[in-house]
Amino acid sequence: MQTPELGSADDADAVMAAAIERISRLATQGANWGNAASEPISDTSSSPDAFTPVEPASFQAAGLADTEVESLVLKFLLARGDATGRDIADQVKLPFALVDELLRELKQSQLVVHRGSAPMNDFQYQLSDLGRERGRRYSQHCTYFGSAPVALKDYIASVEIQSVSNQHPTADDLRRAFGDLLLSEAMLDRLGPAVNSGRGLFLFGPAGNGKTSIAERITATFGQEIWIPRAIGVDGEIVRLFDPVNHEEMPLPPGTGLLNRRQIDSRWVRIRRPTVIAGGELSMSQLEVTINTSTGISEAPLQLKSNCGTLVIDDFGRQRMRIDELLNRWIVPLEKRQDFLSLPNGKKIMVPFDQLVVFSTNLEPRELVDEAFLRRIPYKIEITDPSEEEFRRLFQLMGDRLGVAYRGEAVDYLIAMHFRRSHRAFRYCHPRDLLLQIRNYCKYHDRRAEMTNENFDRAVENYFAVM
Repeated sequence: MQTPELGSADDADAVMAAAIERISRLATQGANWGNAASEPISDTSSSPDAFTPVEPASFQAAGLADTEVESLVLKFLLARGDATGRDIADQVKLPFALVDELLRELKQSQLVVHRGSAPMNDFQYQLSDLGRERGRRYSQHCTYFGSAPVALKDYIASVEIQSVSNQHPTADDLRRAFGDLLLSEAMLDRLGPAVNSGRGLFLFGPAGNGKTSIAERITATFGQEIWIPRAIGVDGEIVRLFDPVNHEEMPLPPGTGLLNRRQIDSRWVRIRRPTVIAGGELSMSQLEVTINTSTGISEAPLQLKSNCGTLVIDDFGRQRMRIDELLNRWIVPLEKRQDFLSLPNGKKIMVPFDQLVVFSTNLEPRELVDEAFLRRIPYKIEITDPSEEEFRRLFQLMGDRLGVAYRGEAVDYLIAMHFRRSHRAFRYCHPRDLLLQIRNYCKYHDRRAEMTNENFDRAVENYFAVM
């Protein structure tokens, strides 16, 4: 469309009318986005993600009561002292238009006052004496003033859409995920169906053969990111779900455009499909909603944080809690794919149990659990020792990776003198660990790192001294 030249008042009016029409069209489109935001939506046309949380048009559409947002705002100002309306909206992760309207109501109720003006038709807010008193009362119950929570029903709907059971990794997906490990095609063919099942998996076998390494890479076979709420709200209780320790944030790529970014509900965070690992430190309290009694803030259990991903129970059988306690706690969720959690207020809620649970152990599974539990873990895969050919190949691969020059005759010497003669079994970890010993020794003496008989003798003496 050509722009009319500003040669007359009529031409100027025509340009102004066209501009107003275009602005109205954009505003109508924005309103439609808002009206569609009563529930999280799936929009695969504009995003590779199967699920995209949309910015809510009202507190009601977000599943929030005005008092819930008021509580977060007053507690934030109580801790911060003063903040602009946009700072407050960014803190609670809600649209500025909704927060601005609430702040006007709080000012009329004499809970906040204007401390000054701010750019873009905004104000600097601080609490009045009445607002400070109410903020303290809110803080006595819970000091949390982060992102506004997402309704439990919206979270459950998001898990259903992003479920691991909807993912069907192929052989190529597994080869990519395990590309840095030396796994045979036979092993990949055993792992593939187990990963596709999205249910339970036992990895067992001798220590040092890569069970934990395999378990850590399983999630990568699903190959995409998911959206999770920063916090979940249930009847006034807030449970924090997003955990930077267990979740890797994956921001939207640049170039999605301002309007597309404004559609996203900021109460949700885009993360890589989670891999949550619990070892010998696992206790029963980590499987339940925990509350910090001094702050009143509740934290989600490990299985909730691992939804739509992988939960690895490493060194199974060596946990601080008794095995029968863990089995009794999970025997129903593993079968029904649902879990029941108790909140601090006594309410019991049903949540999805949607992850691939991987039990990794050096012990014989039949000695750890009974038949009823094993029946609920459909795949049991033994990770065996490498063959001599695989063992030699590992020295080549790890030599290139660690910068240690490969010598075939030195590897022959190592196998003959320190493995066959000692009747020592091959382990997948041995090449890496022995070559690290050689590299560190050569760095200390400022020498070129290479595989020699003398270097292997020294490495073996250190590494296998008490093994």
